[in-house]
Amino acid sequence: MSIVLVTGGVRSGKSAFAERLVKEKSRAVLYVATGVCTDKEMEQRITQHRERRPASWRLSETPYDAAAEVQTYYDYEVVLFDCVSTWISNLLVGVPEDKWGDVEETERIIGAVDSWMSAIRDYPGTVFVVTSETGLGGVAMSKLGRWFQDTLGVVNQRIAAEAQEVYAVLSGIPWKIKDERI
Repeated sequence: MSIVLVTGGVRSGKSAFAERLVKEKSRAVLYVATGVCTDKEMEQRITQHRERRPASWRLSETPYDAAAEVQTYYDYEVVLFDCVSTWISNLLVGVPEDKWGDVEETERIIGAVDSWMSAIRDYPGTVFVVTSETGLGGVAMSKLGRWFQDTLGVVNQRIAAEAQEVYAVLSGIPWKIKDERI
């Protein structure tokens, strides 16, 4: 198993960069989409991603339980998981407001990521993982926003620690910041 993590801010070009990397690597690709269509703007984002993908790539819409879908990865040489930050958002918004930031809820969500990471360890291919970087902006103004930043920050660090390669994309320019293959 090999993990390539691509991180960056919203609209930084991280997904497009990850897609380019995947196109160079394989044709047998599973695209794992975590987005949920909640409004017109999100529908446009999903459409934009869909139109950019090659028709040969297969799609798995997995907005909540990523670990449960890992068995489908084995039919493909490469998996593109886009994206962790949307997946975490989906999990957070399902929590009642009075539990936002709750230690047990945070541990449950991080546990879901740990389960997914554990499940992909046996996968023989490469998993390209896209996520948003939370460490470049200020502290969010809302309780939910702060919980998102804190939780995603922990999750990103865990994935980056296991990844063999990590890229940060800033203003459409990718920087390789980790390469264990060198």
